[in-house]
Amino acid sequence: MVLLPTTVVGSYSVPEWLERLKTEYYQRRISARHLTEIHDVAIKAAVKDQELAGIDIVSDGELRRDNDVDYFLARIPGVHIPQRAKTDYFDYYDAEVTRPLPEGPLTSAEAGAGPGPGPGPGLGLADDFRFTRQLTQRPVKFSFTGPFSLSRRIRDGAYSSPGDLVRALARRLNAEARELAAAGADFLQIDEPFLAGYPEHVELAVEAVNLVVEGVPATWALHVCYGNRYARPSWEGHYDFLFPAVLAARVDQIVLEFARKGLDDLRLIRQHSWDRWLGFGVIDVKSPQVETAELVASRIRRALEYVPADRLMVNPDCGLRHLAPEVAIAKLHAMVAGAAIVRAELACPILVV
Repeated sequence: MVLLPTTVVGSYSVPEWLERLKTEYYQRRISARHLTEIHDVAIKAAVKDQELAGIDIVSDGELRRDNDVDYFLARIPGVHIPQRAKTDYFDYYDAEVTRPLPEGPLTSAEAGAGPGPGPGPGLGLADDFRFTRQLTQRPVKFSFTGPFSLSRRIRDGAYSSPGDLVRALARRLNAEARELAAAGADFLQIDEPFLAGYPEHVELAVEAVNLVVEGVPATWALHVCYGNRYARPSWEGHYDFLFPAVLAARVDQIVLEFARKGLDDLRLIRQHSWDRWLGFGVIDVKSPQVETAELVASRIRRALEYVPADRLMVNPDCGLRHLAPEVAIAKLHAMVAGAAIVRAELACPILVV
């Protein structure tokens, strides 16, 4: 791996035509088969955009997903969604559980119960990965929403403790992660976009993360942000709530937003002796203004005061979903150029006489 590798958090810009066609599907105007074909084309374009920008570790852009929750809830046996039509594809379903989620291997009926492209074990994420894997020679990062955030969008009528629902979701995601690893996925990321809104539950969220990763041979990242719904943060604050609890997470990397919030929280990395990788957010995905390469470079230089270069990964703050395609592409180019500036400085340090 190159020094200061660049990657994306997960989602990529959703072009207007794809927004319209997704909404057509959720209003039952086009078929699931038609939408699958559309997704295939969009993902190919997203991967190519990342390659042309020079991104070292690419993703599928999460373009099959309507939002960060529903794609998963609609495919988890035992989660009841009374109404699957939506006014807009990005709306959240009204979901509930009335009995404990099934444990262990899925039956054939359960495996084919969701609205995915066809029956198969689990949630279908392994198939999503396989499709992306054959599009590129570059490393692929594959992300999915974590159990704590998924639980925040479920009305729980089955468990006596909310933590039991989170743990049940974690066990289901662990089974899916095993399928992903068997398909060749070796860089997996758990996204917890709701955690900043419920900081008092950070220990539970970390416990659930460890259930997800258990026994899965992969490089694991944990992404925690302050929300990115319609390019606006859902909460404000600092990452103090995450430490020291996150030290117990059995992950290889934490991925945090810094570009929008400022770099003050870098102090927490040193204060709590975080000695693993940091996915460092250098691109503000909530602003259409394109950063300069030098601004990106200056942010990376500041991070290197707290994290060694061989443990720093460069990425946007969050997903690029809500940025216009031309803005997302320009921001990725700036990010790659900024990383290249610092990479060159590290290779040829300036001598002060």
